[in-house]
Amino acid sequence: MVEGKYKILNLYACLGGNRYKWNEVKEDIEVTAVEWDEELARLYQERFPNDKVIVADAHQYLLDHYKEFDFIWSSPPCPTHSRFNLSMKTKRKMKYPDMKLYQEIIFLEHYFNGKYVVENVIPFYTPLIPAKERNRHLYWTNFNLPKVLSNRKNPSMGNIKNEVQAFCEFHNYDFYKYKGEQHLQKIARNLVDYEAGKTIFQTLLGIEKQNNTNQITMF
Repeated sequence: MVEGKYKILNLYACLGGNRYKWNEVKEDIEVTAVEWDEELARLYQERFPNDKVIVADAHQYLLDHYKEFDFIWSSPPCPTHSRFNLSMKTKRKMKYPDMKLYQEIIFLEHYFNGKYVVENVIPFYTPLIPAKERNRHLYWTNFNLPKVLSNRKNPSMGNIKNEVQAFCEFHNYDFYKYKGEQHLQKIARNLVDYEAGKTIFQTLLGIEKQNNTNQITMF
């Protein structure tokens, strides 16, 4: 459905880690970001003033608007799937794993005509639908992914005293701007590495970044 600008839906957008370098890959893009946390939505809009930002239920927005886009990225909430959540089972009230994750994967695979990415953590159980594992994340896509999305070392992989500050440097963003109710460490940890986001966007567009050069070529 590409007519004019390439239309992208960025669901559960948070602070747009995945989206940060998309304009370096393709200039004529039109991004609609959906985020339920009003403070995160405000900061996202500040960071990407040309994007359309909507405060809404991303799960429902996908169902209502999927036909309007060429590419959809979805990063549903991960806490109920995470290994950390399982490790806390004796210390907190448990919740069912949120099956919206798999609803969206199945829906996009069978109903959406464009390219899609669904991203989440590596869960404490065997994924119900096979995925591509890259670093600390799982990706469900309808196109192939390179084995390496980013060579940058994620701060959470090491023993770091001030993890939030380390993530500020890693993501090139001041997380201390956030004044909402969520924990800063959770937001910082969950943000997608922008180099991984860039590599994935290049891949779906058929652009290959050449090793050891700044050159990009079309497949």
